[in-house]
Amino acid sequence: MSLSGKTLFITGASRGIGKAIALRAARDGANIAIAAKTAEPHPKLEGTIFSAAEEIEAAGGKALPLVLDVRDDEAVKAAIDKTAETFGGLDIVVNNASAIQLTPVSQTDMKRFDLMHQINTRGTLACSKHAIPHLEKSDNPHILMLSPPLDMKEKWFAGHTPYSIAKYGMSLVVLGLAGELRKKGIAVNALWPRTTIATAAVKNLLGGDQMMQQSRTPDILADAAHAIFSTPSRELTGEFLIDDTFLASRGVSNFDHYRVDPSVSLAPDFFVPEDSVPPCDMGPVKG
Repeated sequence: MSLSGKTLFITGASRGIGKAIALRAARDGANIAIAAKTAEPHPKLEGTIFSAAEEIEAAGGKALPLVLDVRDDEAVKAAIDKTAETFGGLDIVVNNASAIQLTPVSQTDMKRFDLMHQINTRGTLACSKHAIPHLEKSDNPHILMLSPPLDMKEKWFAGHTPYSIAKYGMSLVVLGLAGELRKKGIAVNALWPRTTIATAAVKNLLGGDQMMQQSRTPDILADAAHAIFSTPSRELTGEFLIDDTFLASRGVSNFDHYRVDPSVSLAPDFFVPEDSVPPCDMGPVKG
């Protein structure tokens, strides 16, 4: 199924995973609202909503750059309403915007916890809430959270409880909202990477250049998201999907082209359940 003519509202789409999802949809001829805070170039981060819009247009899509802080409820509603007004409706919402700080409770400033909670959990809830009236009019409506499976193990919290609470909060929205919207035919799902993904967050906060080499590119999540959006909404909802496992269920068998450096082993991401078996070898590519 092509996303031609479909309208997507993507938070945090000025760079990284959000932009990759936008570009994949743009190649089909989709309309994309780029809802993010970066309007001016950042000294340490690539991309703005305007540079992302140029890339989306060049890829074949239509772009609407919107300066948005998802913590501002009124601004969220206005941005979503403007998206629907500009493109004549809304079909897909991607809650990708997220804040991260991997510190234990004793070393976490409460203002930082509030920021993570307000962006991750509350922002996801607000964007989803204000999109519902528009999504009800779509013939294949989807809400997607870039958030982890609800695998409630101590190891996923110890060492970074504040971040884990905020990130799991996004997944709790999936759990409840999927049930709330099932009868309306609005799909609500979560998508999470098995491995680290080559983004600014991984480079700057997790492991520098070495971990970037052990990562997959954002394209794997973009392709997985495209496959989700191409599925009838009444057939796929309330699921916590791992990128490569879901793509494998859709017939993908070769994942090597997603690697940044095929000569090194892939680094596993946080929050992936132990019983989730990868569909391919995580070690170096041989040959």
